[in-house]
Amino acid sequence: MQAALPSTRRHDIDALRAIAFAALILYHWGMLYVGGDDWGWHLKSSYTTEAIQLPMLAMNRWRMDLIFLISGLSVHFLLRDTSIGRFILLRSWRLLLPLTFGMWVVVPIQPYAEGVSNGLVEPGFLHFLVRYYGHTTWPEGAFAGWEHGFTWNHLWYLAYLWTYTCVLALLLPLLKRLPNPLARLRGLHLLVWPAVPLMIATLLLQPHFKDTGDLVHDWYRHAMYFTVFLYGWWLGTLDGVWNELARLRRRALLGAVALFGFYIACATLLPDPIADAMQSVIWILRNLYVWWMLCAILGYARTYLNRPFRWLPYATEAVYPWYMLHQSLIVAIAFVLVPMHLGPAVEPALVLLGTVAGCALLHAIIRRSNLLRPLFGMKRRQASAASMSFASDSGVSVGA
Repeated sequence: MQAALPSTRRHDIDALRAIAFAALILYHWGMLYVGGDDWGWHLKSSYTTEAIQLPMLAMNRWRMDLIFLISGLSVHFLLRDTSIGRFILLRSWRLLLPLTFGMWVVVPIQPYAEGVSNGLVEPGFLHFLVRYYGHTTWPEGAFAGWEHGFTWNHLWYLAYLWTYTCVLALLLPLLKRLPNPLARLRGLHLLVWPAVPLMIATLLLQPHFKDTGDLVHDWYRHAMYFTVFLYGWWLGTLDGVWNELARLRRRALLGAVALFGFYIACATLLPDPIADAMQSVIWILRNLYVWWMLCAILGYARTYLNRPFRWLPYATEAVYPWYMLHQSLIVAIAFVLVPMHLGPAVEPALVLLGTVAGCALLHAIIRRSNLLRPLFGMKRRQASAASMSFASDSGVSVGA
C-alpha cells in the first residue's frame, strides 16, 4: 500500500510537471503531422496538414520555458536539505547516467528511421548500430547530428539541465546573498518585469545563434532557458507571489491570447522580410506572450491542481521514463506505419495509442527492476518506496 502524501507536498507542481511532459508527447506526435516548410522533423507522415500549425506554434513558444521553470522550482526544494557537493553528485547521477544510456540504447532508432527515410542510410538496423557505435562518418543530412556521428535528439534537455543545475549550484553562495528579484513583484510589475530579460536576450542573441541543440554554441537558448530556470528557483516557496499569480491568472491568459492573435496577424499580413524595427517589436511582444502564458499556467495550476489526485503518484513516477521513451516510440511506430498509408485518421490514432501503450508497458517493466530504474532516472525501489516527499522520486524535479 502506498504511503499517503505529506500535507506540505506541492501537488500543483507535481501535477503541472506531469501535464507539461504529457503535452510534450502530444507536441512531438503533432510534429509528425504538421505541414509547412518550417516544420521539418525526423520523420514526416504523408498525411501532414497546415491546419494544426496555430496550436503547435502557440505551444512551441513556451513549452520548454515551462519545463525549465518547473525544473528550477524542483531544484529549489531539493537544495533545502542537501549540501551543494552532494547535490551536484546526485544530479550528475540522475541526469548523466540516463542521458548516456538513452543516447546509446533508446535514441538510435530515431537516426536510423530518419536516415532510411531520407534514403541516406541503408536498411538494416543491426548493421546501422555497428556503424553508429563505431563512430563512423555519415552522408551529409542523413539524420539530425550526422556531423557528430551520433545524436541525443530529444534527450538534449538532460544535458542542458545538468549544465544549468551545476551553474546554479556554483552560483548559490552569491545568489543567497542577493535579494530575490521576484519577491516583491505584484500586479502589473509581476506581469512585465520578468519578461524584460527574455526580451533583451532575444534582441541581442537570437539574430546570431540558431536553435541548433549544440550545448557549446547555443547561447540564445541558454540565455532564455537559464533565465526561466532561475525564475523557478526564485519562485520556490514565495507564497505571496504564488497567490498573486493565482489572482492574475485570467488577466495573464487573456493578455497572452490577445498577444498571440496580434503575432499571427503580423506574420500573416506583413511582407517578408520585414523591417528590423518591426521585427524587434514582434520579438518583444512574443516574449511578453511567453511570460504571460507561464504566469497563467502557474496561476491556474496553483488554483486548481494543488490537491492529491489519485493519478498523481503514478504520474510523478512515470514522467522520467515516459519522457525518455516517447519520441523513440513515435518515430519507430511511424516508421512502420507510414509506408502502409492507413489513412489520415487511422494512422495518427495508431501512432498515438501505440506510443502511450509502449510507454506504459515499458514503464511497468522498468519500475520493477532495480537494474533498469537508475537508467531511466528512477531511484532504486527500496529508496523510492519511502521517499514520496516533493521531488524525491523519479519525476523531472530529480531526474530530468
